[in-house]
Amino acid sequence: MPFYLRTGKRVARRVTEIVVHFKRPPLSLFGDTECCPLGPNMLIMHIQPEEGITLQIRAEMPGPSIRTRAVTLDFDYAQFGSIAPTTGYEKLLYDSLVGETTLFHRADMVEAAWQIADPILSTWASQRRESLPIYAPGTWGPLEVEHLLAGDGHWWTA
Repeated sequence: MPFYLRTGKRVARRVTEIVVHFKRPPLSLFGDTECCPLGPNMLIMHIQPEEGITLQIRAEMPGPSIRTRAVTLDFDYAQFGSIAPTTGYEKLLYDSLVGETTLFHRADMVEAAWQIADPILSTWASQRRESLPIYAPGTWGPLEVEHLLAGDGHWWTA
């Protein structure tokens, strides 16, 4: 199962979400009647800055002809009223003040992470920086990421 992660400090907008594209069923209920390719159903978990969940599915539109369109089912924490947005740092600082350690890493976990990260950082340090794809601030990243996904028949949702 392909898994893609896009991250950057100066991308087009601040958003953290997980998007699950469901596989197309082996049998298309609508046959060859679609005027355009039937898009995938998606489950989108909005982590930050607007927390919530969206389920986007294809549904047949009422009427004599067979046509589908995307329909979304949304849950948004904003439905609970206006709550001042917070950052992860506020939660961590509060937890440290009250002695809650659930969100903190143990020393052995940090050491294990460095065993993975250190060889990567060493390799990057030994290579020329010009070989790394660069992107302009305010964009969604270098064009190479688009080609990477397109080669597998996938695309970014944002």
